[in-house]
Amino acid sequence: MHSVLFVCTANICRSPMAMGLLYARVANRADPWKVESAGTWAIPGQPAASNTRKVLLESKIDIAEHRSRTVTRELLYDFNLTLVMEQGQKEALRSEFPEIASRVYRFSEMIGENFDIEDPIGGPLEAYRNTAQVIERILTEGFEKIGQLSADQA
Repeated sequence: MHSVLFVCTANICRSPMAMGLLYARVANRADPWKVESAGTWAIPGQPAASNTRKVLLESKIDIAEHRSRTVTRELLYDFNLTLVMEQGQKEALRSEFPEIASRVYRFSEMIGENFDIEDPIGGPLEAYRNTAQVIERILTEGFEKIGQLSADQA
């Protein structure tokens, strides 16, 4: 099984957006995928930001049931691959949980680059669309690498 955990700050914009976009991409595949999200500073139980939901609905992806949660050791152990949105998040998770450090990557590393995914929180709908476009580009160009890193290791 493939398993991917997306992590951002509050778990209401970037990580649920990436979760929804990747899940839509793999939902009908023969090989099973587990795709979830969490936040480094999430307030548990919050819905995704309204503009996050709007942008995803434009692609017929509904994450209305999403509720934010904080990343935990137990959650990290449940996933083969953890993709964070910012360098600081990568450093924090690798430092706090060194035993899973080799499974934590900045999302942009999936396409051989090193940049943070901009947080659109508080911005206009267009900022959310821009973030979704960046996430889509990484999912498209980096899908093979994501598939390799997220697969169960025999």
